[in-house]
Amino acid sequence: MGLPSRSIHLAACALAAGALLTGLVPAAGAAAAPPGATARAAAGPALPNARADDPPPTDDMPDDGFDDEHEGEQDDLVGPGGTPERRAPGTQAAPVPGRPGDFRLAAGSDLSGLVGRLDAALPKQGLTELMEQANRPSGWEGACGNTSIYGPDLAVNHRVCWDGDDLASGEWVPQAITGVSDAQEDEDWGSSNSEPIAVASYDAKNPGRSDQASGRDNCVQASVSDACNEKGVRVSFFNQATQKYRHVLLAWPYVNSKNNISFDALHASEGKCTGTVTPSCKAQNGIHAGGMVWYGNYLYVADTANGMRVFDLRKIMDLNPDNDADRNDPTPDGLESDVKDKKRIGRQNNVWYSFGYRYVMPQVATLKLTTAKNGGTTAGNQCYATGRPKASFLSLDRTGADHLILGEYCNKNNGGTSNGRVGTYPMSAITAAVEGKAGTAAAADSAFGLPTGGTFNGETLWHKTQGALRYDGKWYKRELYSYNMSEVTGDFGS
Repeated sequence: MGLPSRSIHLAACALAAGALLTGLVPAAGAAAAPPGATARAAAGPALPNARADDPPPTDDMPDDGFDDEHEGEQDDLVGPGGTPERRAPGTQAAPVPGRPGDFRLAAGSDLSGLVGRLDAALPKQGLTELMEQANRPSGWEGACGNTSIYGPDLAVNHRVCWDGDDLASGEWVPQAITGVSDAQEDEDWGSSNSEPIAVASYDAKNPGRSDQASGRDNCVQASVSDACNEKGVRVSFFNQATQKYRHVLLAWPYVNSKNNISFDALHASEGKCTGTVTPSCKAQNGIHAGGMVWYGNYLYVADTANGMRVFDLRKIMDLNPDNDADRNDPTPDGLESDVKDKKRIGRQNNVWYSFGYRYVMPQVATLKLTTAKNGGTTAGNQCYATGRPKASFLSLDRTGADHLILGEYCNKNNGGTSNGRVGTYPMSAITAAVEGKAGTAAAADSAFGLPTGGTFNGETLWHKTQGALRYDGKWYKRELYSYNMSEVTGDFGS
């Protein structure tokens, strides 16, 4: 599979991109609200490893400090009749102006102490070495068929598809894509010729650990499938040279009740239910990972309700260095790791687990949107013209000064006052916030709103945008009804 052209940096959710943006209008920045609550602060020194870690009870699972909000941004690509259609250009109404101040991001609490403790406890692997360990053969060219799900097929350089069990999985849903073209100006990662491409998928099975309504007390019983666990997000790194890929589970570090370092899957919050799951006692709710950008050593993953979670490719933990899943490996902290048990995660009873994944990459930083939320509901993917935007998708513009683009997925059919907004940030500001002290801000230098008018096939024309990118001042979006790429004419600001 050839890398995307330098002129097309893939937008989140946009495994194929489409349609033009013709009505984007910037507006003056608005004052942002004070920064919101930050994530859990780094904890103190670890106690001796000899202290046992009992698996925490269901209602004592850790909370990562992030807002838990509806994450159901599912693809909805065709109208009521099921037939893709295109409206003639030039029929949209005036856009809702965007306000750069609404897009302000600020660094959360310092996670370096927690990540450092994980780094000392577990073996570490670099991306180049991980690519050499890529173990899952991809389908290639004719093995993947030649038709797309919706509409006419795209012309492609190469066609790649998942291995059998991943292809058939109803648990993991691919959602975001990025690659070495984003990561490096020269499109070359170290001494490797693997030219990695990274795809993020979210766990669509979300019963939670205390889904007693379905007859389960917890997810570690022998009778329960490992799909019971909400695993959050995994990133699949594809080696173009070998045509193989490897999964890496994303995680966030925390200190457990025994004051030992541990990690958990990447999701918005843990279930707190001790009885039947009800709307007032929700089970775990995983993040959607609707967008991802790889830039330098950092991987930026969209968290819809909060902003972005940041991962460092120099901090990939290896829980099975001997590549023998049947034998537990010793870890640098004097414990051992088990990758055969797919129902546990983190440090439990002095053993490290990872839902069966060999590689785990912990969150190293947080960039949180600081503007207060609009008071309207977002339960049906509604969006609003002012207030905190949703971080639905991400992309990278490397033309001129490098910029990160963040935008919203919206369902206008369910209400709201906006079809969606996009904001742009200098990557220099984003990097400074990641590497700076807590509260270091990254300001958007422009923001835009999508047009508000135009309908066809019973749907609002400009809503349900799945991804957007900018190249040389021209904007492109992944359209609701089409996978074709069209070019925007005109200058829409910096």
